[in-house]
Amino acid sequence: MAKQIEQLDRVIIRFAGDSGDGMQLTGDRFTQETASFGNDLSTLPNFPAEIRAPAGTLPGVSSFQLHFADHDIVTPGDAPDVLVAMNPAALKANLDDVPRGATIIVNTDEFTKRSLTKVGYVSDPLTDGTLDGYKVSAVGLTSMTVAALADSDISKKDAQRAKNMFALGLLSWMYNRPTEGTTSFLKSKFASKPDILDANLTAFQAGWNFGETTEDFAVSYEIKPARLPSGTYRNITGNLAMAYGLIAGSERSGLPLFLGSYPITPASDILHELSKHKRFGVRTFQAEDEIAGVGAALGASFGGSLGVTTTSGPGMVLKQETVGLAVMTELPLIIVDVQRAGPSTGMPTKTEQTDLLMAMYGRNGESPVPVVAPSSPADCFDAAIEAARLAVKYRTPVVVLSDGYLANGSEPWRLPDVAGLPVIEPAFATEPNGPDDTYLPYLRDEDTLARPWAVPGTAGLEHRIGGIEKHAQSGDISYTPGNHDLMVRTRQAKIDAIARDIPELEVSDPTGDAKVLVLGWGGTYGSITAGVRRVRRAGGRVAQAHLRHLNPFPTNLGEVLGSYDRVVVPEINLGQLSLLLRGRFLVDVIGYNKVRGLPFKAEELAGVLQEVIDRD
Repeated sequence: MAKQIEQLDRVIIRFAGDSGDGMQLTGDRFTQETASFGNDLSTLPNFPAEIRAPAGTLPGVSSFQLHFADHDIVTPGDAPDVLVAMNPAALKANLDDVPRGATIIVNTDEFTKRSLTKVGYVSDPLTDGTLDGYKVSAVGLTSMTVAALADSDISKKDAQRAKNMFALGLLSWMYNRPTEGTTSFLKSKFASKPDILDANLTAFQAGWNFGETTEDFAVSYEIKPARLPSGTYRNITGNLAMAYGLIAGSERSGLPLFLGSYPITPASDILHELSKHKRFGVRTFQAEDEIAGVGAALGASFGGSLGVTTTSGPGMVLKQETVGLAVMTELPLIIVDVQRAGPSTGMPTKTEQTDLLMAMYGRNGESPVPVVAPSSPADCFDAAIEAARLAVKYRTPVVVLSDGYLANGSEPWRLPDVAGLPVIEPAFATEPNGPDDTYLPYLRDEDTLARPWAVPGTAGLEHRIGGIEKHAQSGDISYTPGNHDLMVRTRQAKIDAIARDIPELEVSDPTGDAKVLVLGWGGTYGSITAGVRRVRRAGGRVAQAHLRHLNPFPTNLGEVLGSYDRVVVPEINLGQLSLLLRGRFLVDVIGYNKVRGLPFKAEELAGVLQEVIDRD
C-alpha cells in the first residue's frame, strides 16, 4: 500500500554525530539536493576545531542544521523539528535544543554501555523515559549499513563508515529530496576508488529503500519549491560568495587579483577557492605567516594589482602594522576578516562579532580605514565588490568583517547580471601632474581626496614610498609638525568623504509609527529579521535597520537614531557598535549581547524586542 505524503511549509533538520561520522558531508549533500529542488534554505554547520576530536565525547560532536521552506526564510531556525543522532554524545549534546513533539532518529547500534558511560548517561535514554514526549525512531543505522554491504569487498570498518549515506538516503526519502545530484557527487568523489564508491551508493540506496518499505515510517513529507524572484539560482556559502565577489571586483576594475594569505579557520576556504581561478588572472600566494601574506598583498597593490589578504581575528592582529603602512602609503588593499570566537585561539570554528573595534582602531596612530560588513552568505559577494570599489577609488585599505556563521552557512543566491555590476576605474597616473613636469604623488583629487596611483616603472612618475610621514604633495619625508597635522586630518577627511558615496541607511517601518528601532550589523541580519517578523505578526510595532558600512557611517544614521524613542542593538559581542553609537551620536542605545559562539535565536530576539516595546 502506498504511504501517505504530508505537505509541510517548512522543516528544520539537524544531523549530529562524531566529527568523523561525516555529518558535514551529509548535511551538505542534503542541502545541495534541497537547493536544486527549489526550496529557500539556510544552514548552520557546527563542528569542533580539532581535525579528529575524541570519538564518542561531547566535545567531539559535529552537527549540521538545515532549515528549508516553500517561502522566504532568513535563518537556519531556532530548534530542529528532526534530530538525527548517530550516537549517545550527539543525542546528549543536542537534546536541549529539541522541542517536545519533535522527531528524533537515533542510531541504536551506538548506544552501548561504554558509549553511554563516556558521556555521563547512567541509564539508557532510549528506555528510561528521557525521550518521553518525543517521536522517537530507533534505527540500527550501523548494522543495517553493514548488512547492506555484506556482499561488498570492503572491510567491516569501512562498511560502518558508510552509515552516514544510509542516514542520508533515509532522510532523502522522508522529505522527497532528489537523489541524482548525490549519486553524481559520489561517482565523482570516489571515481578512483570503485569499492568505496559502490559501498556509498549501496548504503545510500539502502537507506532510501528502508524508508520506502519499513512500517516505522508511515508518512513522508513534501515541501514545495519556494516562490523566489525569477532568475538562475545556486546554493552558496559566504566564503565562496566572497571569493566570487573578489574575482568580480578584479574583473570590473581590470586589475589582476592577487591574494596573499596564510591559512586560518574559518577563512581558509577563500584561499582554496581563489587558487582554482587562474584563468581569471587570479594569483594566490600561501605565505609562511600572516605578516608575509599581507605584506605580499600590499606589494601587489603597489605594483598595480588588486591586493587582497584573508584572515581571522588572531591573524588580523598580526596584519595591523602592514595595514597601517597601507594607510600611510594610501594604496588599495582589501583585508577580509572572517571573525571567530576569541580571545587568542579561542574557539576557531565558532562565530562572533568581536573584531569591530580592532578593525576601526587596532593600529598605532590615527589610521582610519573603511569597514564593510556583509549581512548574509550571499551578501558576501556584494560586500567584496563594494570593498574593491572603495579601495580603488579612495586609495585606501578596506576591512571586510565577515564571520564564521556567514562563512560556512549557505543560502540560495541569484546569479547577478554581470553587466550590471559597478565599473571600478583605477585611473592610474600616466603623466606628471606638477610644475615643470614633476610628479606630486600626494596631490589629491578634489572630490575624493585620493592621491594618484602610479604603477612602478612609469617614466617620469618616480616617487618615494614607505611608512615615514610624507610631505603633503611631494611625498618626501617630512617631520614638520604642521605637515603631520595636515596629513592626519586629510587622511581622516578622505575616509569621512566616503559617506557621501554610500547609500543612506534604509529603515523598514511598515506602520510608520514604531517607537522602537532595532539596529544590527553583519551576520545578525537573519536572526534580527526573523525576530522582527515574529513581533509584527503578533501585532507589535518595531522598525528595523541594518548597517553595511560601519566606517564611515551613512550620513543619515544620526537622524534615524533620533527618530525613535528606543534603539536596540543586538551584537555577538559585549557592545562594540553600541559603544560607537553612544560616543558618536550621544544616543543611549539598548545593547543586547551574547557571546556563545552561536547566532542569536529569532525567538529570543522577539522576546527582547517585545519587552522593550512594552516599556512605559
